[in-house]
Amino acid sequence: MPNRPRILVENACYHLIARGNQKQRVFLNEEDFKEYLERLRQYKRKFNFKLYAYCLMPNHIHIVGQIEVAKNLSKFMQGITLSYSLYFNDKYSGAGHLWQGRFKNKIIVKDQYLVDCINYIELNPVRAKIASARHEYRWSSYGERVLDNGFNVLDEFML
Repeated sequence: MPNRPRILVENACYHLIARGNQKQRVFLNEEDFKEYLERLRQYKRKFNFKLYAYCLMPNHIHIVGQIEVAKNLSKFMQGITLSYSLYFNDKYSGAGHLWQGRFKNKIIVKDQYLVDCINYIELNPVRAKIASARHEYRWSSYGERVLDNGFNVLDEFML
């Protein structure tokens, strides 16, 4: 059964989700998380993607942001996931798909729902019992957004 076409809207925010193939871990150590963030930084510049929040979980990722040209959303995610997959497979002598199918995207209106979505994804490590509080988890945007001690990849947003 073919995939349905993505619904893309100009000037909209998106909640993007990609999962590890068969729920496998896609980040095995600190270097992997840092490598993904560097690739995220590179591709957000290339496609003029405004990054408002993220959470890198051991077996999946969440990204919240806005892309200048909506039709480039798939190219943005394809660039990150493909380049990170090549890195991961090379580092761990793997082969094949790292990510499960195509990424999911949800349109977000820039209102209270955007704030709620950011809070939701930054609480993922707490719900998964990886951390007891948001500020303890290093691989989400919370540290940079609230505590000013992150990886300097976020862009500011206005509601």
